[in-house]
Amino acid sequence: MSDHISGPRALADPIADITDVYAFPSPERPGRLVLVMNTLPFAQPTQPLSDGLIYRFRLRPLEATNDETRTPFRPLEDEVQFDCVFDETGGAQVGLCTGPDGAQVQFTVGEDAGGEHDGIRAFAGPRWDPFFFDARAALQTVATGELAFTDHGTIFMDGKNVLTLVAEIDCARFLGGRTLVGVIAETLTRGKFNVRIERVGRPEVKNMLAPTQFDQVNSNIDIRDLYNMEDGFHLAESYKPAYLARLNANLAFWDGLDGKTDWPTNGKGDHPLTSLWLADYLIVDASRRYAEQGSFLEPERSARAGRTHETCGGRALNDDSMDTFFTFIVTGGNGPPIRDGIDASTRPGTQTFPYLQPANPDPPEQPEHH
Repeated sequence: MSDHISGPRALADPIADITDVYAFPSPERPGRLVLVMNTLPFAQPTQPLSDGLIYRFRLRPLEATNDETRTPFRPLEDEVQFDCVFDETGGAQVGLCTGPDGAQVQFTVGEDAGGEHDGIRAFAGPRWDPFFFDARAALQTVATGELAFTDHGTIFMDGKNVLTLVAEIDCARFLGGRTLVGVIAETLTRGKFNVRIERVGRPEVKNMLAPTQFDQVNSNIDIRDLYNMEDGFHLAESYKPAYLARLNANLAFWDGLDGKTDWPTNGKGDHPLTSLWLADYLIVDASRRYAEQGSFLEPERSARAGRTHETCGGRALNDDSMDTFFTFIVTGGNGPPIRDGIDASTRPGTQTFPYLQPANPDPPEQPEHH
């Protein structure tokens, strides 16, 4: 889960499927922000990245909205983009990552050192998927209506690989003094006409859009491909009612699993977290120190509580973001934490570039989907 196989199109053509996005201050080089995009669930250990895609990171500065009950931050119009493309050169795959004002770095895919130039350090290649979560228990929860997490969870298909892109950027050069930013990763078609195929901000949002059985408005429509094509910083109005209806229904389902209502809806039936999840980008403060644990959703939760955030936010590789996410939506912090019984990856991320562990040479085979 998180964002693995996030819709019919991702299932049909998984090369463009973004599985997870991470953003955190560099633990080894102060003043740098690390951006990680993982794609292609069940990648083979020598698999190349696609030469038909643009892999894009988008960053926008954020400002407070003074609306703690809905979306506490809004993106400004200024945007910084980093686009990476891949081609074969002399028998090797070579990546080119381009940033603002002509900044560029070229690097050979699969080389741990990557390349560094013009304030950008980049790596790409197959790596061990660092995501950890008891996905089967989550699916069983949706199917049975009862929390199925236990103290002894298992990582679904542990040891699978992903295709990883890491871009480490110089904050002073590219962000200036505006270090509180929203981060989105996208895959787009490459060529004269670029079509957005997939985009990811926070984890699990599209899994909140997946179940149809609780939605009384669009009970037989998978809306995730529509959602993937949207601009994560500016949702169009056309399909917003469909997203609202689906999230209102599914968030209410999760809220009720502990036997109480921690997130009462308003007079229109709107769940208090729906607007927050539709503002679907990671919120990271690049001026704060790297945090191994506990920073995911901390700026959002602090703003809702009317206090200043204390951590960098974003999402670090080893942060147990799934426990944080499900505790937030099920209990609202009013009760014991929701735990899936998995506290770390079997091969955790490191604190040195490129941060993810080498690929599994003998990964599990992808299961069939029906």
